[in-house]
Amino acid sequence: MATIRQIAERCEVSTSTVSKALNGAKDVSRDTMKRIRQVAQEMGYMPSAAARTMKTGRSYCFGVLMPDSLSRTMPHEFFTQIIVSFGARASELGYDLTSVNDHIGKRKITLAEHACYRNCDGVLILAGSNEDNLIVPEMVDTGIPVMCIDCGAAGCGSVYSDNRQGMRELTRHIIGFGHRKIAFIHGHDTPVTRTRIETFLATCAAAGIEMPKEYLAAGLYHDPKMSEKITRQLLALPDPPTCIIYPDDLSCIGGMNELERQGLSIPKDISIAAYDGLIFSQAFHPKLTTIKQNADAIGRCAAEELVRAVEDRENYDYRQIMIPGILLTGETVGIIQV
Repeated sequence: MATIRQIAERCEVSTSTVSKALNGAKDVSRDTMKRIRQVAQEMGYMPSAAARTMKTGRSYCFGVLMPDSLSRTMPHEFFTQIIVSFGARASELGYDLTSVNDHIGKRKITLAEHACYRNCDGVLILAGSNEDNLIVPEMVDTGIPVMCIDCGAAGCGSVYSDNRQGMRELTRHIIGFGHRKIAFIHGHDTPVTRTRIETFLATCAAAGIEMPKEYLAAGLYHDPKMSEKITRQLLALPDPPTCIIYPDDLSCIGGMNELERQGLSIPKDISIAAYDGLIFSQAFHPKLTTIKQNADAIGRCAAEELVRAVEDRENYDYRQIMIPGILLTGETVGIIQV
């Protein structure tokens, strides 16, 4: 890696002139600055991160906060894709990532204290439960710009997967195949879950479908065993559903196992659908009908918004951004003959 001294020797100027040119000082002529920067690029010069921090007071580093409720279910493709996409876009914009946790060595500290200790320029928060949402105001109070995924609070930005659009499109797709006895196994209580339930019920009501309370079942996200158990209960009803929507693609595996155990063929005997659009779900036979959450777009958007929040604090207006999902029609919803 080239040094400032090597660049100065090649350009036949002083090291101070090189330093000024690289930092955009006004007392260096435009031609000299252009020539020095071109040589620096050709020689592969990279500024010292430590020196840049001393000069600007910024770390050019974003903290990523993965609460316990999500960490226990990781690795999960959706959240992993968001972090990978967020990190790639942040890197393109000149920022690195670091993990925010609740300890330094053996010393226990708060997540907000750790973000301050790491001198994070901004923090990304992925929330998995209502308890996780309590972390957001604490982080906002530090003054560090905060961007959230599927959660939010005053003083921070939020990027959401558009669960209302996704659930409406999925339910309408199922109704369009003639189904009127549709069960929905939903995940644990979160704002995302409540939005999906509300949209599911409203979409069914708009189609004139009365929903028996037994068809709305409380399950867990990413828990095939729970979905297997609830599927067994739904099939034992006097009037079982003709289609079951699962909380996510992973949970759907448990339901499929139970359907197979009972000798039911998908979609000939019963239809199923889910949510997430994970890669493995399209390897099922038949391919799973599901909503693909656009994790790549969510991650990129969160990175771009956080950079704006950091670099234009005075004018940046925190907002909620919805990223629409994509219906993967698959092959697991069959036509009901009326």
